[in-house]
Amino acid sequence: MKQSKNTTSRRAFVKKIAASAAVLTTAGPAILTGKNEIQQFGLSRSPRFSANDQIQIALIGAGGMGVEDTKTALLVPGVQLVAVCDLYSGRLDDAKGRWGKDLFTTKDYREILGRSDIDAVIVATPDHWHMPISVEALNKGKGVYCEKPMVHNVSEGPAVVQAQQKSGKTFQVGSQGLSSLGNEKAKELYESGAIGQLIYAEGFWARNSPVGAWQYAIPKDASAETVDWDRYISNTNKRTFDPLRFFRWRNYRDYGTGVSGDLFVHLFSSLHFITSSMGPNKVMATGGLRYWKDGREVPDVLLGMFDYPEAKAHPAFNLSLRVNFVDGTSGSTYLRMVGSEGAMDVTWDDVFLRKNLTSDPMDAFMAEKGNEFDKALGERKRMLPPNEAHYKVEEGYKGAHFDHFTHFMSGIRSGSPVVEDAVFGYRAAAPALLCNDSYFEEKTVRWDPVGMKRM
Repeated sequence: MKQSKNTTSRRAFVKKIAASAAVLTTAGPAILTGKNEIQQFGLSRSPRFSANDQIQIALIGAGGMGVEDTKTALLVPGVQLVAVCDLYSGRLDDAKGRWGKDLFTTKDYREILGRSDIDAVIVATPDHWHMPISVEALNKGKGVYCEKPMVHNVSEGPAVVQAQQKSGKTFQVGSQGLSSLGNEKAKELYESGAIGQLIYAEGFWARNSPVGAWQYAIPKDASAETVDWDRYISNTNKRTFDPLRFFRWRNYRDYGTGVSGDLFVHLFSSLHFITSSMGPNKVMATGGLRYWKDGREVPDVLLGMFDYPEAKAHPAFNLSLRVNFVDGTSGSTYLRMVGSEGAMDVTWDDVFLRKNLTSDPMDAFMAEKGNEFDKALGERKRMLPPNEAHYKVEEGYKGAHFDHFTHFMSGIRSGSPVVEDAVFGYRAAAPALLCNDSYFEEKTVRWDPVGMKRM
């Protein structure tokens, strides 16, 4: 196994930090005085995009995330929205009010894919429609931005991978935080050996509100007349019209993928990007429905444990993830990576690096002084504070969501590869979906991260 990336000496690492800081911020680090000094570094991104020609896009699925995706996509120079599809009439009316009365709208996504003037589509439907629409769009020669998770079930992944490879079109999964400055800095630090050998990682996502727990508003005019219910359930179990299952679809297994598909997948995406990992080979989950007992079929508290095998890019390590929709503090999310020499707390907007070594272990002078101090204390050991560095995005940063769409549009224009393509998206979605399988089947699930198949 190659461990060269994680065996950089502390002295070399400090030099890399100083060099990277010079690039990332013009003012240099601000040193906070006190016993525990924290070096502050600004993260910024230089403009790198120009609109050479117009890209015409369409939105399929005009709910909350679809609208936000489209608003962000339209911030990228040279992008124009020409059509919107949704199964609820009210959303189509809202789209015309938001983006213009001449906007083409329909309840049949096939009318979107049949138009020759559309270069790419945003697929922001409930999860059970991600695979079929994405595959059909790729086969029709469209670029596809598909919301996470890429698929509703692990068995659907190969179809999307094959469709992207066969079509040669740009396909990107919409785990928007992947393209963040926070993730990019964490990857740089990890590969420079900042935390030594990776041993363990953990992630947490907390919410404590009805909307955060997916109790979305139900429109007053929701009915079988305003919603194309038959089309909505045409690829799953047949039921009579139920507005809860349409507007609060994340709560039901026929259409959504629970907290792991909604939130764990973001943490997998960041972790896999930072470490260049293909994923875990062992998945275990537990949890329960503790508070939001509103008829939903998925837990509001979920704990997942994952074994990552040794790979060329990283050593074997363990991962634990938690989602809690009943959290009294709420609003908390992070990915923490713990290594043999330190740890990183990673968000999309910042990175906290904490080093546990306060001097070079090869420095003979400091070692001898340390021995003298230990003898003076009667051999009692000290508790040493870690060195800390904080990397934070600078004011004016447009955000990870904008960066993610910038990458997507660059792929559409030039054919350049995107990071979160179908293979990456499948490897991020699979352990999240297998977490559900483990929970509902009440057993450990095995996964082949290289061959991308359940074992």
